[in-house]
Amino acid sequence: MKSQKTIDYIANWMKEYLNSSGQNGFVIGISGGIDSAVTSALCAQTGRPTLCVELPIHQHKDQVSRARKHIDHLEGRFGNVSSVKVDLSNTFDTFKNSLPEIEDKNLRDFSLANSRARLRMTSLYYFAGIHGYLVAGTGNKVEDFGVGFYTKYGDGGVDLSPLADLMKSEVFELAKDLSIIDDIQNAEPTDGLFGDSRTDEDQIGASYDELEWAMTFDGETSEISDREQEVLKIYNTMNKSNQHKMQPVPVCEIPRELK
Repeated sequence: MKSQKTIDYIANWMKEYLNSSGQNGFVIGISGGIDSAVTSALCAQTGRPTLCVELPIHQHKDQVSRARKHIDHLEGRFGNVSSVKVDLSNTFDTFKNSLPEIEDKNLRDFSLANSRARLRMTSLYYFAGIHGYLVAGTGNKVEDFGVGFYTKYGDGGVDLSPLADLMKSEVFELAKDLSIIDDIQNAEPTDGLFGDSRTDEDQIGASYDELEWAMTFDGETSEISDREQEVLKIYNTMNKSNQHKMQPVPVCEIPRELK
């Protein structure tokens, strides 16, 4: 991939879309991960106002530190970048404590993790509304169209998706040319929705390199290793179960004779 040409192409595409939308700039949540770092840097490259928002919810200290260092680095390089921090921990606790208890703790924790993402989405659209900004998405191709590893109407609730046609490895390539800080480039990818140090690989059971391989595999399963068989199973299972995220919301079309 020709990284600099790709960077220029995406930044121009974003700028053109912004102009056609009639909005004033971009707002993006900064997690301390590679995807939000690259997306926010691309927003900055457009020259249009870019608001970076920190939205910690009992966040692991390493994620908070990386997010802040990235924002400071970006603000030092681009005059069109500003930032704001909104700690949602107390808001989340109030929400969580108002819910009825259920016996299945794992199911409750999983649902609450997705609630964190939806609370952040709501906050981003607050800032989008008061400034007339577009919410920039951070999902890559593997997450958005491969395994569906995102929260529906959470981090999946955005106005435009600059990275959604790029594999995770390609996002890392862009990070080098965008001078993303080393702390983020070297960090293990994590969605940060559980308040601990678990990585995306811990949750999925496969690395992004393995998932990229599975996403493009078109050979004979009889000719691959046991681990590759396992990765294919993980990929296919997640791809199938998360189609409800990847497909447009179905509309029940009523026959004319029933109207």
